[in-house]
Amino acid sequence: MTEGQSKIPKHLQAMVYTVLVILSIPPLLPLLWMLSTSLKDDKQIYASSGTATQPFSLTSMIPYPVRWNNYPDSLETMPFFVYLRNTLFLCVVIVIASVASSAVVAYGFGRIKFKYSGVWFGLMMATMALPGQVTMIPIFALFRSLGWYGTYLPLIIPAFCGAPFFIFLLTQFFKTLPVEFAESAKVDGAGEWTIFTRLILPLSKPALATCALFAFLGAWNDFLGPLLYLSDPSKYTLAYGLQQFLSNYYVNWMQLMAASLMFVLPIVILFFFAQKTFIQGIATTGGK
Repeated sequence: MTEGQSKIPKHLQAMVYTVLVILSIPPLLPLLWMLSTSLKDDKQIYASSGTATQPFSLTSMIPYPVRWNNYPDSLETMPFFVYLRNTLFLCVVIVIASVASSAVVAYGFGRIKFKYSGVWFGLMMATMALPGQVTMIPIFALFRSLGWYGTYLPLIIPAFCGAPFFIFLLTQFFKTLPVEFAESAKVDGAGEWTIFTRLILPLSKPALATCALFAFLGAWNDFLGPLLYLSDPSKYTLAYGLQQFLSNYYVNWMQLMAASLMFVLPIVILFFFAQKTFIQGIATTGGK
């Protein structure tokens, strides 16, 4: 196929882009609603929800007047920066621990031949089929018996045991790397650990970055873990701390939406900066 034949006509490109823009509108509506609510006051919020005498309209989503002070007010209502520090601490530790431990296990499955390796790999993959709700109670009982309740240990220690999904991705990626590289290193006297750290890992940056991104997103958005194991408000994370805007008598919707938007914004920015690496890492984990 020549270069001219491989190009898509401009009118077809325009149609594809139009369809993609239309399909992206429904997922963006909650984000736009969050942004609109974060810039309103109580009167505007409840007026825009629609009533029998005043039905909902798209113009009601436009805040007027705009209340920018909802954002600084939300930072004062909750210790935002304390929760941000706790969240970043957990994210950094979990990302490093989960990616490093998963890479070591994946190297064993993908590059080292040993007896019953396929069976062990299948058992590892089978753990992905277990819903978290099934293991939640026994794991909680285990961590409480160890005296870890109220600390970060139940959130951090499991990351050092590897993640089955990361192990699967990295195993598939390691299998795509040429065997000749490792064989040449062995001829020069390199051991498995040297080959892993100095040869395999530098070649696996896209896959490692993909796993790191998944781990960061999981740690950043984790609500259930802090809810189960953290009892000290000074140790709360952002995802768990947002519940401070909720009460039995009144919900501060505008500040809740403002804080939620600030919580979501770093993830959106991270994806735009890391999307090429993310796509490359996923595309190269399909095996040989």
